Amino acid sequence: MSAADGAVLDASAVLAVLRAEPGQDAVVAAMASGETLICAVNYSEVIGRLVARGTPEREAVGAVDELGLTVTPFDKPLAEIAGALYSKTAAAGLSLGDRACLALSQQTGWPALTTDKAWAGLKFHPKIRLIR
Repeated sequence: MSAADGAVLDASAVLAVLRAEPGQDAVVAAMASGETLICAVNYSEVIGRLVARGTPEREAVGAVDELGLTVTPFDKPLAEIAGALYSKTAAAGLSLGDRACLALSQQTGWPALTTDKAWAGLKFHPKIRLIR
């Protein structure tokens, strides 16, 4: 798979679209130009953040599902990649969700889209794209 085939979205990138925040245009453009994936861990984060802000659970799930993202299971191979990324990302304070997104990006070879500025200094391949 080449980087032109798609993108991997962090929870923050999906929330930018759902909340019409700055950076949403970059995510919408990625969604329009190829397949967009979200790890099940990040999918859970998005729903959790929406519910925490008062969105009913069914409505939160429906809003995310309407985006047409492919939700990728956090399986053993992905968990192993995310675990191995711990030492490379610990200094930046990345969470398990962050590492799950980066692991999926590494597994597919597709860029990871995020709003998280803590990712900016990471030396990572494939590319990390800050959307704002």
